[in-house]
Amino acid sequence: MSLLDTPVDEGRAPVSGDTPVGPSKSAARSLVELGLVVVAIIAVAAATHHLTLLLVVACLIVMIMVHELGHFMAAKHGKMKVTEYFLGFGPRLWSFRKGETEYGVKAFPLGGYVKIPGMTNLEEVVTEDEARTYRQQPFRARLLVAVAGSAMHFLMAFILLWVLVSFVGTPSDTQLSVGPLVQVGGHAGPAEAAGLRPGDVFVSVDGKAVGGDPDPLISAIHSHVGEPVTIVVSRDGVHHTVVVTPVDGRTVHEAGATAPAGNAPFGVIGVSFASPTVRAGPLTGVGRTVTGLVHYSWASVVGVAHIFTPAATVQRFENVTSAKAASQSAADGTRVSSVVGAVQAATDAANAGAAYFLGILVAINLFLGIFNLFPMLPFDGGHVAIAVYEKIRSGRRKIQYHADVTKLIPYTWAMLAVLGVLFTTTLLTDILHPMANPFG
Repeated sequence: MSLLDTPVDEGRAPVSGDTPVGPSKSAARSLVELGLVVVAIIAVAAATHHLTLLLVVACLIVMIMVHELGHFMAAKHGKMKVTEYFLGFGPRLWSFRKGETEYGVKAFPLGGYVKIPGMTNLEEVVTEDEARTYRQQPFRARLLVAVAGSAMHFLMAFILLWVLVSFVGTPSDTQLSVGPLVQVGGHAGPAEAAGLRPGDVFVSVDGKAVGGDPDPLISAIHSHVGEPVTIVVSRDGVHHTVVVTPVDGRTVHEAGATAPAGNAPFGVIGVSFASPTVRAGPLTGVGRTVTGLVHYSWASVVGVAHIFTPAATVQRFENVTSAKAASQSAADGTRVSSVVGAVQAATDAANAGAAYFLGILVAINLFLGIFNLFPMLPFDGGHVAIAVYEKIRSGRRKIQYHADVTKLIPYTWAMLAVLGVLFTTTLLTDILHPMANPFG
């Protein structure tokens, strides 16, 4: 719907309102054909063991088309004419027409678009369609169309996060549980011998309550070499008391154990720590979802603002030429992923579990929703800014003021250049220096 979403038409520049040339086949036949193609793609993905990758790509496509669906529904609600609703750009691969709108898929699936005649004062529109153009609608209708795409991203993020916190569960920051048991000296450790099991939630150690911080528990184990330590855990809601006698980590190796400074003995029991998964429930989950969205949205705003800083631009060029710089920016959380990197990260998350996958889908939706509201063309936020400016200039007059978009063309090209640099540097970084799996 924005200039970024506008398709590149072949041949002459059409006048908006022209009847697009499309296939004469019925919608039912077109859907059957599309269904057969989808089944074939699934079969190939299954045969090549790429079903997880296909799932990730499908989710991204759904995000794109739901974004465009927001523009589509808002335009229809405002009585505007919508001539096209497409996935991808370039030559048509498949489409059908229903009413005045053509639906379909184009050759390059790099986004999607909804075609609404008269998005700016530059577009020629046939006289009979002028009343239904975007530019002729009242401020509230144009604003709704402009923000609808990002609104759909926020809606998807809310639903995904609500499912995550209410039904799948998130790691608790107030509880500590037993992770995978670790061998000590090549044998079962004291924790396993005492009866501790992965998933047990620590309640207390030697009578002192254990919260989400493992340090007090580690301190108690380290300081009781050869002495019994009483640990209370919760297992399936029932408390169990176990007595564990730590062994000296200086003389018996525990995989992954970090020895304190000095030569003094320190206790180990052969256990790693984890955070238990907690579910909020459907009603409580609504409140936690809202709180989480506010927190993560603000983090996304800060991240988007950072992308356009000079320092971040320099860093992206360094990431291309230096694997060390790329790795460091990933560790710092300042590395921006391309589509390739995002797909790989989402695939890694899907392989790690539903909680990680839902979490990364929430993050992608919030980033896209906020990124699209940047107040410059070709983003949706550019149309928001133009609508607000036109409203201010129109004031109380009955005649609506129309901004001269030709004055914005140099700035739009400059923004496209910035986006081109962003796309190229992030893509090269993800190809040359792939990000390590953060979930493995």
